[in-house]
Amino acid sequence: MKIQDFGAVRLIAQKNLYWTLVLLLLGLTLWLSNSPSSQAPEADWPEYNGGPDKNHFSALQQINANNVAQLKVAWAYRSGGADTLKNSTQIQCNPIIIKGILYGVSAGSQAFALDAATGHEIWKSKLQDKTFSMTSRGVSYWSDGLEERIFFGYGAYLYALDAKTGQVIPSFGKNGKINLIEGITRPGADDYVISNTPASIYQNILIVGTRVSESATALKGDIRAYDVRTGRKIWAFHTIPHPGEYGYDTWQKENHKNIGGANNWMGMAVDTERGIVYAPTGSAAFDFYGGNRKGDNLFANCLIALNAKTGKRLWHFQTVHHDIWDRDIPAPPNLFTVTQEGKKIDAVSVLSKQGFMFVFDRVTGKPLFPIEERPVPASTIPGEQAAATQPFPLGPEPFTRQSFTSKDINDFTADRAEIIAELNKANTGQAFIPLGRQRTLFFPGTDGGAQWGGAAVDEHSIMYVPAKENPVYSSLLDAPPADDSKALKTGKQIYLSYCSACHGENREGNHDGTYPGLQNIVGKYDEAGIRQIIAKGRGMMPALTQLKEAELKAVVDYLFGKNTTLKATKGEKLSTVPYKHTGYNRWYDRNGYPVSQPPWGTLTAIDLNTGKRRWQVPLGEYPELTAKGIPPTGTDNYGGPAVTAGGLLFIAASKDQQFRAIDRSTGKTLWQATLPAAGYASPSVYSIQGKQYVVIACGGGKLKSKSGDQYVAFALP
Repeated sequence: MKIQDFGAVRLIAQKNLYWTLVLLLLGLTLWLSNSPSSQAPEADWPEYNGGPDKNHFSALQQINANNVAQLKVAWAYRSGGADTLKNSTQIQCNPIIIKGILYGVSAGSQAFALDAATGHEIWKSKLQDKTFSMTSRGVSYWSDGLEERIFFGYGAYLYALDAKTGQVIPSFGKNGKINLIEGITRPGADDYVISNTPASIYQNILIVGTRVSESATALKGDIRAYDVRTGRKIWAFHTIPHPGEYGYDTWQKENHKNIGGANNWMGMAVDTERGIVYAPTGSAAFDFYGGNRKGDNLFANCLIALNAKTGKRLWHFQTVHHDIWDRDIPAPPNLFTVTQEGKKIDAVSVLSKQGFMFVFDRVTGKPLFPIEERPVPASTIPGEQAAATQPFPLGPEPFTRQSFTSKDINDFTADRAEIIAELNKANTGQAFIPLGRQRTLFFPGTDGGAQWGGAAVDEHSIMYVPAKENPVYSSLLDAPPADDSKALKTGKQIYLSYCSACHGENREGNHDGTYPGLQNIVGKYDEAGIRQIIAKGRGMMPALTQLKEAELKAVVDYLFGKNTTLKATKGEKLSTVPYKHTGYNRWYDRNGYPVSQPPWGTLTAIDLNTGKRRWQVPLGEYPELTAKGIPPTGTDNYGGPAVTAGGLLFIAASKDQQFRAIDRSTGKTLWQATLPAAGYASPSVYSIQGKQYVVIACGGGKLKSKSGDQYVAFALP
């Protein structure tokens, strides 16, 4: 063979090797692109409410208006922990999905991981701390590309778990957890604190809000940031300012030592490009009387823009001054971009229980729609100084009605004459009427308007917000004397001080079961079970940690029909405020329907560029009323929507146990399915190997609906 022939053979071999390597790399790339561990970012649902912007939005389009009617159950997972007999458990979790793995929380408050294509369990935590009961809304995920962590609030502790195994990571905090009470105690406070909404993450910083009690003994509501690897605290923002801090003069002197609350329990949004965290806050405690905290009370009821690295305040806006109505900002903010006068503006918005929406320039805090301060009624309660004005946004349009009078009574309500007579004696007709000694109406009700499920925003900056419109009434009564040493203290007296506002003075509960009656608990619970609930809390009920051992026993004895009398210690305080409220009383007629004119639950689309409504439809129905020819009325609802680029909005939330797919351009329902229990949660949308899914937690347990423990995923056949 000639030398030239050898050269030709070598050239051919080199070319073959080159193309072989090209084909191998191409095959590897195709395999990785279809692997569940390498999903495209838009295929995931990586954070609570979809992402750091909290917009509940998915760019997926496989499921659309043309094929949504074909949706079928793809899988169902029994998470465990449901108490279907006693109707006492819930699931409010919005699960996250990352690289084909779904992470959620069970009805029994344990974190878990599933294969998101099959629902097969990968791991489930077995945390057993003696801590407070809770209803968790989900978990947070962090990775540096090598290590993956899940952060999970379990009672008073924030845990770091290995995302692959669910095992506790001992190098985080103290033996894998942070005790959230550290740093927020104050003299005379109780010790109730939980993390019920997933923490936000910016780079390697974990930013945490907490739920505390709403009584006069509440802990402080500071917002705190921790290192994701070590659990070391990086910064804390005092929501009740200390001396020398901005806002200190909006309180009475030393209120940071004797007032709690003003906490972020509803979650936050993060502008990851600018490094800004947007943190809403709730009211200061006690919720319905502020004579011991005179002033506007910054930073309660505020949207606060903070530097995510340092916790430094950049700007704020207070949505309610000196809140004495429990008008917390109820949900995380939304981050989006609007066009006004031809200019694109990055914006942030928050919803309100009053049915308002406040929209701001994300960087400067400037309102993008006018907000005016309007006079509101003064308080008639001695010692109270209600704010003279409250902020009313002139845009976007409110998504609920704003007042309730006799002309707003339901046309087909039972006992109409009695309702009108009661209404004529009540304080009603406008927003922000302070509670007095006579019946005072909240409309929308005390928990909204908007609620913790929040709103979805699509790629065109159209917002979709579920809401409720049920009248709620309450009033103020004199609390037991602060110095009880001259009187005997009975179990009933302790019950009236701490329990009657929710469960009723006669233990009757409220009509819809949100706060259950306690008149017939014998046989349903034993004394040890009730004792555990009071001491540790359950679901939305906080633990009454301020009760001493003898007081706890006396309350349990009272609930089980025993008369127990305690001698009070000299100077002992049953209450630190002079008033108590008479509860969150939703107003229903004798047939169990709200006394207001429908709709009682709504879904509204609002163009955030213009502030104008696109449409509003009832959300949910009572089948027995529909059967009588009454148009769908909507129902009370809890949980949020998910909106997709496929032109759809998915939502459960309603009392009627339905899961709906709605045309986002018209509000028309295109598909619905009955869930195994009501879905008082927000759905998640994701894709695995090109197949799109939507999943919802079916926990029930509220509004007298049965409890459940299932997660159900739907997909096209």
